[in-house]
Amino acid sequence: MSLETQSKPNQPDLETRLKMMARVGACTSPTFSPDGQQIAFVSNMSGIPQAWIMPAAGGWPQMITSLEDPVTSVSWSPAGDKLALLVAPGGGMNQQIYLINPDGSDLQLVTNGGKDNNTLGPWSHDGKKLAFSSNRDNPQAMDGYILDLSGDTPTSRRVVCNPGTGQITDLSRDGRRALLDRVEYRSDSNSILLEPGGETEASPETLLTPHDPPGRFGGGKFSPNGKCIYLSTNGEREFLSFGRIKLDETGKPGPIEIIADRENAELDMFEISEDGRLAVLVWNRAGLNELAFLDLATLEVISGPPLPASVVAGEIHLSSDANQVVMTLTGADRTLDIWLLDLTANAFQQLTFSPHPGVNFNELIIPELVEFKAHDGLPLTGWLYRAANEPGPLVMSFHGGPEGQERPIFSPNFQALMLRGISVLAPNVRGSSGFGKTFVNLDNGPLRFDAIRDIKACIDYVVAAKVAKPGQIGIMGGSYGGYMTMAGLVEYPDLIAAGACLYGIVNFETFFAQTEPWMAAISKVEYGDPVTQLDLLRQLSPIHRLDRLTSPTLVIHGANDTNCPVVEAEQIVENLKKRGVPVEFILFPDEGHGWRKMPNRVRATLAIVDWFEKYLK
Repeated sequence: MSLETQSKPNQPDLETRLKMMARVGACTSPTFSPDGQQIAFVSNMSGIPQAWIMPAAGGWPQMITSLEDPVTSVSWSPAGDKLALLVAPGGGMNQQIYLINPDGSDLQLVTNGGKDNNTLGPWSHDGKKLAFSSNRDNPQAMDGYILDLSGDTPTSRRVVCNPGTGQITDLSRDGRRALLDRVEYRSDSNSILLEPGGETEASPETLLTPHDPPGRFGGGKFSPNGKCIYLSTNGEREFLSFGRIKLDETGKPGPIEIIADRENAELDMFEISEDGRLAVLVWNRAGLNELAFLDLATLEVISGPPLPASVVAGEIHLSSDANQVVMTLTGADRTLDIWLLDLTANAFQQLTFSPHPGVNFNELIIPELVEFKAHDGLPLTGWLYRAANEPGPLVMSFHGGPEGQERPIFSPNFQALMLRGISVLAPNVRGSSGFGKTFVNLDNGPLRFDAIRDIKACIDYVVAAKVAKPGQIGIMGGSYGGYMTMAGLVEYPDLIAAGACLYGIVNFETFFAQTEPWMAAISKVEYGDPVTQLDLLRQLSPIHRLDRLTSPTLVIHGANDTNCPVVEAEQIVENLKKRGVPVEFILFPDEGHGWRKMPNRVRATLAIVDWFEKYLK
């Protein structure tokens, strides 16, 4: 039932409800203690995401960090004595790794601090080593490091140098080998077998996934005896599937063998049990997740129970005895919360209950999956959130990435817009992931002009479907979605009445010059090479056509954003102010690429909703 169909509250009450929508909490990043009795996770219940611990059987959680900066993920050591934390100073990409005791004592920074970018990798199975990636020695790349905790003081060393970015995904039980996901550019990746046992940075490498680009391979995990590697793969096929590679006695890899796949569904993630007998598979079908189990001895696939919510967000984890799976679930009408699946009883239990005072989730709008055609006949899909007063005002919301995927998850912005009677179409235009290898690569380089034309296809659809009225259509998006927002505003000024650009790109020249060097290095195939394809980048950059933009535009950005630096926002605002186009600029001094702090989230949601109500109604 739509909230609009109830008795209409007065304006102050409605504003209070919007604030409540923006304050809805979230719990993410669950990780088991070695004995499976406790779970550590991240929650923003305190207003800023922090690390918490609770019993796996359910009960009251205890906050173990109280930092000024947000904790973005947590991982429990197999030795049980430490938790690894990833913390984002100022909300930026210069995330740092800390170790802390499970009782919250002895917080210790183990990366260099400062402007280095770091990402958290896996623990060794004995808990004495921790893998991570960092650009501290080479800003052009994310290299692989191993932190050694066996001595009195933790020490780290670089074990692999990457052309592009890389992430160690597993360490073998005997400590001799490691698996690496390497992304040389955003359309193509490989899985690499490493031998990081020496003292040099140049670990011997074996390519596990020779292929003709593009292709995606990753998430590699060793079998307990180290003779088999499991991974996701779409080599020589359209959809990501579950494969394995057998190693001979000398460690030489054989070919990839597909052991589980689905028609019209991609493998989102997987987990292997500690004893190597079971794989948990999460499939992505048009944005909805489905669970399955694979007996790794017989290769028998067993369908899992229906998920209590539409989407598995982030990773899944098996307890060491393989009797429990913990995951984060969400949906358009579900908060981000931690759920536990008891494999013995085949039953789910909700462990966390993110606060949502004043918001009745039973009354939220659940979107429908709609299909329509692009200008060239390409099938496109989107999630349509219908307000009660259609045809009427509507906002198109474009996801980031660009290889992201719009999925039916809880969005305070969407639900708040519908409280004001504004419908939302959240499309997956060409270049989105989840629809196969061909589709995700249809916007590379000069093909991006077709992705921009998909914006017009979205407008045509909502008008023809009598969901939106011409003259009352807006556009918004964050990161790459911010780019699509600006591209839509300059390409279709007569069709789009207002826009909201959230930490987006407007000028590919300044983006490549000022983004993180490793981000620039892997983005040349996706967008265009600033050395050899400068003319293309200028044609694709909305900054050179801003004179066509006449629609009121809201710009929101984080001052600490090093992915899409704040210069992107400043160029938009300066131009529109000079020309007298209505523009509002909100700059959060304590945020980076997106916003994690509750007051900023509330302010952003209110600003977005007020903007579109003012200019679409």
